[in-house]
Amino acid sequence: MARTRQPGSMSRRALLLGTAAAGALTVAGAAGCSRVPSGDALARLKSQGTVRLGIAGEVPYGYVDEQGEFTGEAPELARVIFQRLGIESVQPVATDFASLIPGLNSQQFDVVSAGMYINKERCEQVIFADPEYQMLDSFIVRKGNPKNLRSYEDVVKAKAKFSTGTGYAEIAYAVAAGIPEKDIVILQDQVAGLNAVESGRVDVFAGTALTAREVVRKSTRAEATEPFAAVVDGEKQIDGGGFAFRPTDTELRDAFNVEIHKMKKSGELFRILKPFGFTKNEMTTLTAEELCR
Repeated sequence: MARTRQPGSMSRRALLLGTAAAGALTVAGAAGCSRVPSGDALARLKSQGTVRLGIAGEVPYGYVDEQGEFTGEAPELARVIFQRLGIESVQPVATDFASLIPGLNSQQFDVVSAGMYINKERCEQVIFADPEYQMLDSFIVRKGNPKNLRSYEDVVKAKAKFSTGTGYAEIAYAVAAGIPEKDIVILQDQVAGLNAVESGRVDVFAGTALTAREVVRKSTRAEATEPFAAVVDGEKQIDGGGFAFRPTDTELRDAFNVEIHKMKKSGELFRILKPFGFTKNEMTTLTAEELCR
């Protein structure tokens, strides 16, 4: 059964401790890469009894909490689904977001469990399960939103200092709106983004609507803007996040998809995601195939 505690903000110290604790697992996984058998990944993982999950320390998707335990919507969902697939144990491997796909393909972990957005570029490197959620963007800005920043186009007009996270899809959205890539401040995560906005080092940090609204909850100096869809080539973008698998692991991905569709139909998926701040509006019928186009 998935834990249902409400996730809190993650301190820098907690993330560093979690990353350090999982570092040994990462090294061990990398050292054993050449010994990973080929063939049916699902059968192999069932035999091992453990699946290694790549997480990126992003609240509320996949992170290490202040008690040193890993949680988030994706790891909690993984616990349920992999157990139903006959894999009893899930093991976190913490890394930075930009290292998730390289780490997956170099066999440092078996699955990316980080609520990763599904897009064409990523679909050329990995295969995705159908998304467990859909999401709009939001900005972290100073209280009162003094520069009236509610879209990427507003950032361009105001000549505001723009930031987002390492490997975030929001980088491409900003560039498409006319923000020079060289001017984008890339920060570690949404916690660093909040700190940068509060201190005045940047005017805005772009992330998912859920990430933004969760991280500003206790802030007295920053707020999250209303969710909005980025516009690229005249089309509004609605993103979906899901689990990523190696291109050779189609059996594992397909078995995962069967379970997640059962959970969508029964309402169990929303019950698992709700404690992490998700709303019914963020449940989705989008498919990975649609998002990979």
